Amino acid sequence: MNHSLVILFVLFFSKPFLFAQQSTASKQVSTFMLEAPQLKTSKKIWVYLPLDYGLSHKKYPVIYMHDAQNLFDAKTSYVGEWNVDETLDSLKAKVIVIGIEHGNEKRLEELTPYKNEKYGGGNADNYLDFIVKNLKPHVDSLYRTKPDLKNTAIFGSSLGGLVSYYAVLKYPTVFGKAGVFSPSFWFTKDIYDLTEKAPKMTAKIYFLCGDSESDDMVNDLNKMTKLVDENRCYCLHLSKKSIVKGGKHNEKLWRENFAKAFLWLMN
Repeated sequence: MNHSLVILFVLFFSKPFLFAQQSTASKQVSTFMLEAPQLKTSKKIWVYLPLDYGLSHKKYPVIYMHDAQNLFDAKTSYVGEWNVDETLDSLKAKVIVIGIEHGNEKRLEELTPYKNEKYGGGNADNYLDFIVKNLKPHVDSLYRTKPDLKNTAIFGSSLGGLVSYYAVLKYPTVFGKAGVFSPSFWFTKDIYDLTEKAPKMTAKIYFLCGDSESDDMVNDLNKMTKLVDENRCYCLHLSKKSIVKGGKHNEKLWRENFAKAFLWLMN
């Protein structure tokens, strides 16, 4: 095979359709760069502003979301996007979304709070420190936000679901809500130990997974939600669990369930 064909093959399968795909991000979406000294890098940040943002002087709640490459734009996504902007536009949602791009080969390190014997990782403390001490103050100074606990959510899937759940334990006075989709609780048992030892949890959490993701996903989610319910009074209705029949570990599952989770969390 000649070298030009080899290069084309690698480009095609390492970033599917990147050279042919048109951007699908709506006009409500913009980006900026921000230094992340805790991670020794700069982060590309995606911003979704609600449809009426430029027409009012209102302040808005904020959702911080991981893996920004997959949230708004098919051109930057690996295997499909969440359609977050289109979904929120259709709902006429009064919310700002801040998407944080993952660190590519550093993604696993950034989104895991503990090391795994086989895969390593464990740099989520620095990642969350960046969000809380650098990104959030910058966002609150730049946009009309409601910066308080009840109006600040964190949301993600897979490793992003794991770190979103960890965030409400580590920063209970910053993040009052979390969307926890297909969380990688398998990565370490320490996350269960942390939950058992945690003070009374007050965060509102939407847990979701599909029943066709992996052999352990549903059992792991059930184990964690049981611990969370034991941690606090169930009558407060601060947690919701959804197990989707036939749901697989992919953007389709997360895209199709984002609106429902958003409406429950932010009400």
